[in-house]
Amino acid sequence: MTPTLLIANPSADVYGSDLQMLQTVSAMRGRGWRVVVAIPGNGPLVPLLTARGAEVEFLSFPVVRRSNMSAAGILALGVDAARSLPGMRRLLKSVAPDAVYVNTVTIPWWITAARSGRIGVVCHVHEAEAEDRRAIRVALNTPLLAANSLIAISPSVVDATVRDVPALKRRTHLIYNGVPQPSAEPTAAPEPRPFRLVVIGRLSPRKAPHIALEAVAQLRRAGRDVRLEVCGTPFAGYEWYEEELRARAEDDDLAGSVTFSGYVSPVWPALARSHAVLAPSLREPFGNAVVEAQFACRPVIAAAAMGHLETVQHEATGLLVPPGQADAMAASAARLMDDPGLATSLAQRARVRALDRFTVDRYGTEVADLIGGLCRDRRQAHRHVASTRPREVVRGA
Repeated sequence: MTPTLLIANPSADVYGSDLQMLQTVSAMRGRGWRVVVAIPGNGPLVPLLTARGAEVEFLSFPVVRRSNMSAAGILALGVDAARSLPGMRRLLKSVAPDAVYVNTVTIPWWITAARSGRIGVVCHVHEAEAEDRRAIRVALNTPLLAANSLIAISPSVVDATVRDVPALKRRTHLIYNGVPQPSAEPTAAPEPRPFRLVVIGRLSPRKAPHIALEAVAQLRRAGRDVRLEVCGTPFAGYEWYEEELRARAEDDDLAGSVTFSGYVSPVWPALARSHAVLAPSLREPFGNAVVEAQFACRPVIAAAAMGHLETVQHEATGLLVPPGQADAMAASAARLMDDPGLATSLAQRARVRALDRFTVDRYGTEVADLIGGLCRDRRQAHRHVASTRPREVVRGA
């Protein structure tokens, strides 16, 4: 009988956690599993799922957002979740999965729904909310106690997850993201002038592309011929932030030097157009864009925060700068402009390390082994319970 995995994903977008979920789909399909993905609406993720052999089910359910992080917001979420649980349970009964994979901590009601149906659950934790108030961290992480296993994408995520709920440690497994490689060998950097930088990711204050803009402004005020390409779109409700970025890019010190390309997929053409990649995120649990840059053999300047400390080794596979400091990012970019040999050696060493640690094949093996092992353990536990249950004695008349 073909085993079935039900995946619950919070949206139909295609960003870091969604891309990683796609790798999980491929890994489980490669092991011969049927994969069904539940998402709350249509979007660009859907054709990517069906292309990988997954079935898609649309089901409305709430998702935790930062705007919910208040007493009133949490109460409203609880009401919405309670209303959604019957639909989740009906889908679980219809699909009859052997395991449920919940992608991110933002949809904990799927853990509750699955466990109420006695189905094993793996939750993939991409978040590392170390700087939030303790009450918020506990509220986000306590529901994870109901999951059988957790996947954490970096040591920073492990630390943030178990710090306030230590009981989670024994069920948490560190599995680094698996990042796809370009289909062709990396291309040579473009002509040296102008010097082209790129930043790739969500347009949000936490991802901090505004720091990249300020770094480029400093370089241009110093007489450097620099261009910046910004690749990404905002979350719904954060359109104001993109408007601020665009307004800043029209100021005299940046006018004509910043291009907004929106969401880009694949990322390889944008990387090929660049000399170096800026990763200014203030709280990056892992950072797929950094690894993509490394696969493309482009040097990275990253904020020394959380997951960047795993993907970038300072002065060996990239340059790290204090988070939030545009002047340090500008100085590092100037250093690469003045020393092309350093830029090349950083990029080449980074690519070798990324190929060793962050490939799709390595990720697929580790995540499929974990999910398959969960199912085997639960089947063995059920057989043990059945074998030790007292047999019914039928007495004759």
